[in-house]
Amino acid sequence: MYSGSSDGEGHDASSVASRKIPPASSMLWVRNLRRYIGSGAGLGSEALMELETKRILLDIFKEKQQKSAEAGTIPSFYKKKPEDGSISHRVQRLAKYRFLKKQSDLLLNADDLDAMWVCLRENCVIDDVTGAEKMNYEDFCHIASVCTEQIGPKCRRFFSPSNFMKFEKDESGRIAILPFYLYVMRTVSLTQARIDMSELDEDSDGFLQPHEMEAYIRGLIPNLAQLRDMLGTFVQMYCRIAAHKFFFFCDPNRRGKACIKKVLLSNCLQELMELHQESEEEVTDTEQAENWFSLTSAHRTVDMFLALDKDNNGTLSKQELREYADGTLTDIFIERAFDEYVRRGKTGSSGNGREMDFESFLDFVLALENKDTPEGITYLFRCLDLHGRGFLTTADIHTLFRDVHQKWIEGGNYELCIEDVRDEIWDMVKPADPLRITLSDLLSCKQGGTVASMLIDVRGFWAHDNRENLLQEEEEPEEE
Repeated sequence: MYSGSSDGEGHDASSVASRKIPPASSMLWVRNLRRYIGSGAGLGSEALMELETKRILLDIFKEKQQKSAEAGTIPSFYKKKPEDGSISHRVQRLAKYRFLKKQSDLLLNADDLDAMWVCLRENCVIDDVTGAEKMNYEDFCHIASVCTEQIGPKCRRFFSPSNFMKFEKDESGRIAILPFYLYVMRTVSLTQARIDMSELDEDSDGFLQPHEMEAYIRGLIPNLAQLRDMLGTFVQMYCRIAAHKFFFFCDPNRRGKACIKKVLLSNCLQELMELHQESEEEVTDTEQAENWFSLTSAHRTVDMFLALDKDNNGTLSKQELREYADGTLTDIFIERAFDEYVRRGKTGSSGNGREMDFESFLDFVLALENKDTPEGITYLFRCLDLHGRGFLTTADIHTLFRDVHQKWIEGGNYELCIEDVRDEIWDMVKPADPLRITLSDLLSCKQGGTVASMLIDVRGFWAHDNRENLLQEEEEPEEE
């Protein structure tokens, strides 16, 4: 009885096990549900958006795979910038804004810097010999804790061991607090400047175009003590003149954009920031005239251009430019400057040849006023290179100095031997190739500006010829 029952149950179990359950994909209701979902008719708006996003991303992925397969092993070196108004462009701008805002919040403000200075002075020691305020590493760590409590954690990064080791230490291992505080101020200032420039960098490529640099300078004017009284009608012209120096030094290849990092590290920005000083008390008239960014210098540059422009057509002819610097520049140099730096088609109202516009004139003035800099020497070398070969020969030196010699004699000076001057120039430069002088030779000899001045300006040659007397005159007031 029991055996029969158990046999029957075993038979039923084996028969159930022997039957195969059909796969889900073969079931009619599963197929209908998948068909329904695939059409998108049964999905909500969020699900539809997610499905569309997935499809777009898949298409982009497939497109990139296809391009990579076609390109082989050559990496991509060009990435198309997002179009204005597109979603990617808006996302990029929003991300940049949030990032810059975060970096700005981490900076120390004026009150924070004042509080740090107070902490440094209250917790330092006075050197018995020099009277300077100093701190050792233990004081440094203690001041870090005090500043963190009063200011917040954003000042902590300045008190790292590596920062302490950057400064000169005395025999007791102490550093002066003033250089450290100036380091903090300069770091904050440069970081703020980089944030401000990055905000103006419309395409976020790390470079500023001329109108972006002018906008940055325009934003600085209210904060610069020596520029606060500038007339509103002169602001645009001033920004144009000031921005041009940044591009002369930070855009050597004349691409029309200056690298932000290079701008921050250049002397131009430091020179511009010197205008924070109050002109009445701290800056002499001579210093104002020597600073390209001063209001005095900007007015002088504009007045100089207007005085040379005899026909008032907004450009300078070769004849008009010859009057620059009281006519001491040689004719051949003026001709070469026009050949190299005045664009074709720049003609005056009479149409009698090319004329120099204000932008080219600014380059011309900057090169002559900065002859000892690599950028100034590079500008002048192209004018000296009469045949565009990349080097100067003895014949080139003879040709260039011939005009200087003529002006020298016309000025009532003693007779010169051109060959002696040529040999002196060769001794000054000491070129790697004894038969030719290259731009590299002029830059490495540390006298490239003097050599260039001797070859283009009779006043420059006079200064070199009387250098000992001029040096003696400079030393006499100091002795008195």
